[in-house]
Amino acid sequence: MSLQIPASMQHITDFDKTRQSSLPRERLEATRKAALAFRERFMDEPEVLFYKSINLIRVPYPTWYGYSGVYAQSAYRFPFIHILNRLFVVQYRDFAGEVKTLLFSPSDIDGNRETPFFKRLVEKLHLPKSAQDFMAPTYHSVESALASTGIRPEQVDYISYDHLHTQDIRKWLGTGSSKGYFHNAKLLVHQQEWASTSALIPCQADWYCPHGIDGVNTSRIIQFTGSIQLGRGVALVHSLGHTEGNHSLVARVKDGIRVTSENGVGADAYQPINSTINAIRRYAQATGAEVILNGNTLEGSNDQYISMVMEKTIAGASVNPDYPNCASSSEATPYWLVPQQQSSFLIGEAEFGKVY
Repeated sequence: MSLQIPASMQHITDFDKTRQSSLPRERLEATRKAALAFRERFMDEPEVLFYKSINLIRVPYPTWYGYSGVYAQSAYRFPFIHILNRLFVVQYRDFAGEVKTLLFSPSDIDGNRETPFFKRLVEKLHLPKSAQDFMAPTYHSVESALASTGIRPEQVDYISYDHLHTQDIRKWLGTGSSKGYFHNAKLLVHQQEWASTSALIPCQADWYCPHGIDGVNTSRIIQFTGSIQLGRGVALVHSLGHTEGNHSLVARVKDGIRVTSENGVGADAYQPINSTINAIRRYAQATGAEVILNGNTLEGSNDQYISMVMEKTIAGASVNPDYPNCASSSEATPYWLVPQQQSSFLIGEAEFGKVY
């Protein structure tokens, strides 16, 4: 049986009643109002002890997913952009005063390649291994990324993902008698997200690693509902839409509040009206869109839109005041293989504090 959240964590109730109206506009404004209040409160939280985002792997990604709707009526657009997947390492004090280590988005690169979408992409392009390495270069594995911080695998208390698309967690948590690479860690996952992995409809099944959770000991799974604060300066906020159980990492750091998910693929998605990419800016001007969805699923576009507005409201401005402090778990970044690709502003890697 899955575990309940420990007493050292707290439920967040700020957003519990924001999506009750039958009118999407009212749900949006209620969520925005709650996000503003949450941001004000969270800015008074102490900074987390340590925060580091680390590049793992670049992957080609369909343009029409990354900037959903923008190029739907374009005569031509290069079919892929490049997104850079990152690991986020956070140390903080929980509400019992103990130092805890969280890994957010620890992607098992080899395991995730077994996802049906990525397998078909490689087969369709008939790419040899050497060409695959050019198309999807790896900078770090999770193991080497963690080692770069000086944190040992046994020090990891929790792993979490904004959602479980393409994720295979068996290497980290183990199966059967194996304790896995992080043998003291537990998975923090939204209850609805965990349920969705075993009850999919076909349009989402393409994005899940079909055996990515098989055999994992459920005593190492902590399922939560709504939103939770893990400790001082760090929270997981339910940001449904991209998936029903999607949640976002919120961390109080030196440059304010950083919010991480894969709802959007970068600054242009979270503040399209300020984009230097003509097609994105003009789309926002023509439609009034405040955000551009990462639209590779069809679970709930209205909810995803509201969640992205919530995320950027919580985050506030980045060091570039034209864009919010949303550190996407997979950020669209320029790459020589896609010469047309642009990004108005890059959040990039970051490091704050010190390891405990």
